[in-house]
Amino acid sequence: MTLDSELSSVETVETRVEQLAHQAGFDEDTSSQIAMVTREAVINAILHGNKRDPAKKVRIGFALSDDALSITIADEGLGLDPDSVPDPCAPENILRSSGRGIFLMRAIMDEVHFHQLSPGTEIELIKHRIHKES
Repeated sequence: MTLDSELSSVETVETRVEQLAHQAGFDEDTSSQIAMVTREAVINAILHGNKRDPAKKVRIGFALSDDALSITIADEGLGLDPDSVPDPCAPENILRSSGRGIFLMRAIMDEVHFHQLSPGTEIELIKHRIHKES
């Protein structure tokens, strides 16, 4: 999917990801959580990466393997150093209304990877599939 840098396009991604996660065999709660953190990543790409620049796009990719669902979100901004994002659990940040997105992504997904692009940043969100023994 390719999106304009407008918050109005976030709903479409969230709905699509929740459907994909459910089709991949994740339960309703897990599918909803995956959709929520994807939504957060797309919002970050629009607001912080592309700074709502109408000339810039956000690209979303989906991959499903036997082992995992992988979602990539790429912006065309200046780049992000995830280690420079303040820890939302630190006492001085507890009352801040922002800064929890990456924390939630890491808490909900099994793997979160950041890749520097030229230009932009790509975030890869991975949730492993649990196989049930027959």
